[in-house]
Amino acid sequence: MRDKLTNSTQLQIKQWQTKMFWLMWITYASFYLCRVNISVALPGIMQEFGLTKTNLGIVLSSLFAMYAIGQFINGQLGDKLNSRKIITIGLITSAIMNFLFGFTGGLIGFMVVLWGINGYVQSMGWGPTVKAMANWFPGNIRGRISGLLGTSYIIGGALSWLLAGTIIKYYGWRFTFWVPSIICIFLAIHWFLRARNAPEEIGLPSVEDQENGIENTEIRKDEHIGFRETIKVTLLNPYVWYAAVGLFGLNIVRYGFMSWAPTYMFEEQGASISVAAYKAIAFPVAGGLGAIFAGWASDKIFNKRRAPVAFIMLLLLALFCYLFRVVPGENWVLSLIILL
Repeated sequence: MRDKLTNSTQLQIKQWQTKMFWLMWITYASFYLCRVNISVALPGIMQEFGLTKTNLGIVLSSLFAMYAIGQFINGQLGDKLNSRKIITIGLITSAIMNFLFGFTGGLIGFMVVLWGINGYVQSMGWGPTVKAMANWFPGNIRGRISGLLGTSYIIGGALSWLLAGTIIKYYGWRFTFWVPSIICIFLAIHWFLRARNAPEEIGLPSVEDQENGIENTEIRKDEHIGFRETIKVTLLNPYVWYAAVGLFGLNIVRYGFMSWAPTYMFEEQGASISVAAYKAIAFPVAGGLGAIFAGWASDKIFNKRRAPVAFIMLLLLALFCYLFRVVPGENWVLSLIILL
């Protein structure tokens, strides 16, 4: 049935959009409980097993390498198998890898395998989440919603450090893996039971129909355009490559800080590892505010153009990276301000 949107349908759409936003926000934030928690555990692992930063750098790199491979594969699976299933599988498997990591006994090979698998399944989070977001929110508000949703992984990182910093203070580094894994299993089940892939799955108009003011109450599946067509559209679009290069540079800085900031503050500034974790929280919190501002600015100031905002913020990132490097390590107040 295809009629004009009624007030009742518009209200249902708003209610489901609110519900889906918070489900996506909470669920994707929880991925970071099982991703950046290792940065707080690094000093304890090195001390207990006599491992070097190079050893653990290899472990950390295994996550990023497999994450990159997984992004390519799981983005397609998220379209084909639907976001609800892929995100659930990814979060539960990540929780299992974290739980097992506490039993590695200092074996580098075992650590690399577990953390590499964790990286692969971690990539089941963002792509399918963006897919679900695009299914639920029309283009005229997508920039703002993307900015708000982007705070999930930034605040998720902060919460991960807060949790891990508190746990390690009282129970040791192994529990920084075990406790988040239990939390994430419950949140994965919560996502699976409550989320839906698209409005049309529950008899609401699709985003396209909403934008055209059409009410279509037919229950349908969320269709996948096909792997070949997706690859064609993606690889032949030069703007995707521009964005990819910018994101490449951004993530070198972002994950460099997220991986080693607590260790740096522990070793260079003399803070306890729990206090170092609390200090490092400033980095993702400021990032969360930046994500909100970027979404707002791209919609309101730059007329829904994302590139100018990204360009300006990347230039500022380069400047503050340089300033952070020249500030003496013992001047932790100034270094923390620059980190913001």
